[in-house]
Amino acid sequence: MDTRVERTRRALQGALLELARERPLDDITVGDITEHADVHRSSFYQHYADKETLLADALDGAVDAAEAELGDLAEFEQPIEGPPHALTVYLSEIAANAEVYRRVLGDRGSAVVAARVRARIDVLVREGITQAGGGTYAGLPIDVVAAGITGSALGVIGAWLERDPLPPVDVAADWLWRVLLGPSGAWRA
Repeated sequence: MDTRVERTRRALQGALLELARERPLDDITVGDITEHADVHRSSFYQHYADKETLLADALDGAVDAAEAELGDLAEFEQPIEGPPHALTVYLSEIAANAEVYRRVLGDRGSAVVAARVRARIDVLVREGITQAGGGTYAGLPIDVVAAGITGSALGVIGAWLERDPLPPVDVAADWLWRVLLGPSGAWRA
């Protein structure tokens, strides 16, 4: 990708994230974003159809970082004890943008962004199940398993974000990991 294109997109994403930490997405205009990013309004529309797509792209960075950290689950010879580092990386990014996530994933949030976050987590879950062999889930359709795990993950993330003060990332990672493992630690079997 052209470095100018990448630089413009990063500037727009960063500007929107900064503004969204301060006020609701509905109160932020394209003009606010372009002014904050120091780019022309036409540049915004060369890259994005709307601010929700821009926000979804900005939040995708957290999933990208987690994917890079996840690596190949098949390399693990022993069951993973405790939350994988990728989970902590992902939750750290969410914590850094907690107010933004509260707004977009809440009851009056952005359906576009929530769907994108759900879809990205779903992809990670499917890859993890496939790489791990999915033995525990043999005979179950992968889309059903992925939907259940993704929904649980989003539920825990939402409950974590609603707490005031926000519990530390390592606490949230432990909560999420324990919920995903279930009472019997099914992923370790």
